[in-house]
Amino acid sequence: MKTPLLLLALAATGPALAQTAAAPVPTAAPAVGTTRLSGTVLDGAGHPLPGANVFLKTTFDGATTDSLGRFAFSTTATGTLPLVCTLIGYKLQEMPIALAGGTIAVPTRRLRESRASLGTVSIVAGAFEASDEKRAAALKPLDILTTAGAMADIASALNTLPGTSRVGEEGKLFVRGGAASETRYYLDGLPVQSFYGGATSGVPARGRFSPTLFKGTMFSTGGYSAEYGQALSAVVGLNTVDLDPETQTGISLLSVGGSLSRTRRWERTSVSASVDYTNLAPYFGLTAPDQRWAHAPEHLGGSLRLAHRVGVSGMLKVYATYGNQTVATRQPDPEATYAATGRLTALRNNNLYLNTTYRAPLVRGWSLSTGLALGRERNAVQPEPQQLTELERTATARLVLTNDSAGTWFNLKLGTEATAQRYDLTYRATADAPTYRPGFAEQRTAVFAESDLSLSARLTGRVGVRGEYSALLNKASLAPRVALAWQLGAGQQVSAAGGLYYQSPTNDLLRVQPALGLERAAHYILSYQYQTSARTLRAELYRKDYRALVRFDRANVLNAAAYANTGRGYAQGMDVFYRDRYQTFKKVDFWVSYGLLDTRRQFRADLAPAVPAFASTHNVSVVGKYWFAKLHLQASGTYAYGSPRAYYDPNQTGYNQGRTPSYHSLDLSLSYLTHLAGHYTIVHLAASNVLGRDNIFGYRYAAAPDAAGRYAAVPTRALAPQMVVAALLISINKKTPGDTSVAPD
Repeated sequence: MKTPLLLLALAATGPALAQTAAAPVPTAAPAVGTTRLSGTVLDGAGHPLPGANVFLKTTFDGATTDSLGRFAFSTTATGTLPLVCTLIGYKLQEMPIALAGGTIAVPTRRLRESRASLGTVSIVAGAFEASDEKRAAALKPLDILTTAGAMADIASALNTLPGTSRVGEEGKLFVRGGAASETRYYLDGLPVQSFYGGATSGVPARGRFSPTLFKGTMFSTGGYSAEYGQALSAVVGLNTVDLDPETQTGISLLSVGGSLSRTRRWERTSVSASVDYTNLAPYFGLTAPDQRWAHAPEHLGGSLRLAHRVGVSGMLKVYATYGNQTVATRQPDPEATYAATGRLTALRNNNLYLNTTYRAPLVRGWSLSTGLALGRERNAVQPEPQQLTELERTATARLVLTNDSAGTWFNLKLGTEATAQRYDLTYRATADAPTYRPGFAEQRTAVFAESDLSLSARLTGRVGVRGEYSALLNKASLAPRVALAWQLGAGQQVSAAGGLYYQSPTNDLLRVQPALGLERAAHYILSYQYQTSARTLRAELYRKDYRALVRFDRANVLNAAAYANTGRGYAQGMDVFYRDRYQTFKKVDFWVSYGLLDTRRQFRADLAPAVPAFASTHNVSVVGKYWFAKLHLQASGTYAYGSPRAYYDPNQTGYNQGRTPSYHSLDLSLSYLTHLAGHYTIVHLAASNVLGRDNIFGYRYAAAPDAAGRYAAVPTRALAPQMVVAALLISINKKTPGDTSVAPD
């Protein structure tokens, strides 16, 4: 279970939740301040063009046409903006649209063929329902907020998709046999150095960002664009909303805390601010007084956001957030010294993050996207008797030039990225021990180029290359990437992708030995997709080959001479995803995910090649949501299964030969929409692991054997295996978004 240290992701933006949670699908009428556009795209002969991209220039608002060439989407943008219709193999078409709210029926658009007629095919290998350019999200904010068990956490919701393994003691994304550090997160195109809040053993981490900040979430489990680097396994791309739709105030009251938010909207500018506080001490005092909390999870945070439309089509966005988190536990420990009291593990985490981006059209089809991200994180950790403090500061600048009309059969994207990083550690083995102060400074630069190509009427390709240089490692890399997609018929296609991916060693390795090399993975992916407006079926085969993974001496982790890029491994398997939106069962949106994983590796302190402790051979998730229209109530349930995981048992011969029990969890949630004193209100109730399953994630062993020659052990569990959270979210000055009694189609 994920302790809701940052449940205020749901509450701090209560007004935004109220806006999106009114019904599982768009309401009958657009909300005040929102414009809904719909229309049809045809070819020169009058035939429908499925797969065409229709969007408002300089925004992320748009849609892809269905099998009948139809599109529909909503936007909060105002003024007059170009509506763009584009399809590789056809000439781009633009027309000005005056956005003043209400519903707009766009006149039928007819695209003329260019040199090659592709376009109905989009490259989807490794990315759910999207190529990197189209960015059709795997999960929209509403999906994340209403998925039972996710507790409004992005990573938790993504863990219901195939390719992921449930690692309940950490709460992070582990993708296709890769460690959590192999997944990279991007916010508005800029990498986020510290996506998760602080965590200790048994208290899983949660993401720092509320899903309501974003238009959607792109989750790529492999074969991703040359635009992304420093990720061996996966990429999560998050794009924030532009102008907030209206002025409003949000008050959120939870059983574990509360929040206050205020948004102000002008014609070309919006500003919002929020503050949130969470304290689980009263909750655990009532529900689990015998648990060993030295300091129950406590969090205080806030955020500021500015969006401003520059000129006709430019957009400037600034987002800043701050968080302070404290938690301390006394957990069971195999060492005799701590048998009675448990071992103290304490954490104090401070994080400050600033993200500034600007995008605008240039001339002759070129557009500019640039930004700067700054981050500062301090972790003071006390795993008794040790004491350590980490301080990391990062700055990343990025510039991307795109030309979607470079040619009639190709487009072009060019970009560069520069990162400066400073890491410092203060460590003492005991309170009386000498202080160890390692650290390093890194300057990393990258350039990339990529193009989508129309190769024939049914075949499209994407080729790209990414080059990086690390000043700390004094190493450079060149990573070619290629993808192909073949249209089989209406709504059906086969895609393939492959390429090389490099990543610098993690901080815990570089602080001991900075003279290391880049780690490398090669991806090979073959996928099939069938998609209609209501159903999606994806099946994907994949293979990853790892080389140059870092290894060190298990018996002496501070021996810098033992660190070397001599590890290797592989991961291969199959992922299947099926989603049905209100088609098979009226008013029911559900999806089923299955992942089959075969993996072995030797890296870090592994004694031999083996199945890593974070990997499960079989992973299943079933998510269902039902909308009771007359009651204004949505019910959601999530069932998750993970097959037994490996762990190292020193009492047996071999390595990673032990197996945990299988993982099971059933989570439920209810969301009720109503009005309180005339203000839009949501009452939310969520419960995790309702069946009370005792999930064991592994075992911790004593450092030395007892008199009988055996190593004592204690199981690793979540400190809060079950959680019930109630929330009251009130939106003041919010307009009710249409008739919420309208059921899903």
